[in-house]
Amino acid sequence: MKGLEFIFLAAGSVLGAFLRYKITESPLLFNTLPVNVLIVNVVGAFILGAFVVLSEQWNLDGRYSLFAAVGFCGSLTTMSSFALDSSNLLENNHYGALAINVVANIGLSITALIGGKSLMSTIINN
Repeated sequence: MKGLEFIFLAAGSVLGAFLRYKITESPLLFNTLPVNVLIVNVVGAFILGAFVVLSEQWNLDGRYSLFAAVGFCGSLTTMSSFALDSSNLLENNHYGALAINVVANIGLSITALIGGKSLMSTIINN
């Protein structure tokens, strides 16, 4: 990795981590379901979906993928926090909330990614 590529990656990572921190610093609960991590995962997936289309359409340099996809979205979204929330729900016998958490994080993140791609494709093609 060259110096400029590292700067792109680092800048995206810092911005994504900062945004994740701001969104998750105050716990939001819907009953027993933690929604902060769900929010960052869905928003990050949507941004990544939109970026993939822009990157392909505009034939962006790979450094922008380092910034947006790997750095920003990689730092914004968080599998480890999702796993911790799920583990805590399991340990506290909140099985219904655990099932909702797993389905919502995975299902809504995939849906958001597809939505981001679809929206960006529509914008670009009009």
